[in-house]
Amino acid sequence: MPVLSRGRHRNPKRGACFMELASYLAGERWSDHPACTHPLLAALARLVNDNTSDANRGRLVRLVPSIIDLATDDLRVDARIALRCATTALPVSAAERQLALAVSVLAAEEMLARLDGSPSDRFSSITLSEESQLAMAQVPHAAEQARRFSRAARITEKGFRRYAAPNAVQLSVVGIVQACITDPDTLLRNLLTGTIADCTALIRGTTTETPRPALPTRV
Repeated sequence: MPVLSRGRHRNPKRGACFMELASYLAGERWSDHPACTHPLLAALARLVNDNTSDANRGRLVRLVPSIIDLATDDLRVDARIALRCATTALPVSAAERQLALAVSVLAAEEMLARLDGSPSDRFSSITLSEESQLAMAQVPHAAEQARRFSRAARITEKGFRRYAAPNAVQLSVVGIVQACITDPDTLLRNLLTGTIADCTALIRGTTTETPRPALPTRV
């Protein structure tokens, strides 16, 4: 079996990133962009793989089978991934990242509400999920700024899929990696675990209990 390591690899003998190992187990052509996994979920898996320390990356292996056959074009999946990432990273990220992450939270909530048929002409009409309320409450200044920004802007579904959701994932992982917390590796692994569970629930209609982890200790 290939050993998990950072980056892309020419073949299994040279090692594997998380998604290359997924392609191997799924019987697909060797690739870090296999068809068996939703593209945004795969992007998160690659980011977690590459930003986890060498000492702890092996702990990700058990998650690889659970990411196989999670593929769909349902935009709700993109929104749920972006929301899980942003609400996880927002409370621990540095102040200069909080506004962008808070905007990502609101954009994902708005998109989910829109796709579910709720009115969303103005963001104030949308009730935030409990996870979003908890995350936003911990950064009140950034949250208020984000609400003002969101009331003045409306993102399209195409723009959300191409730009807003991928940016939320990227910014969230960077925010966690650079946060002043004691164990970013565990938070990254928990983020990926929870996101896989979210995607499984939406795509397969099955639910796995994945309580949100307690916030890590700042240093």
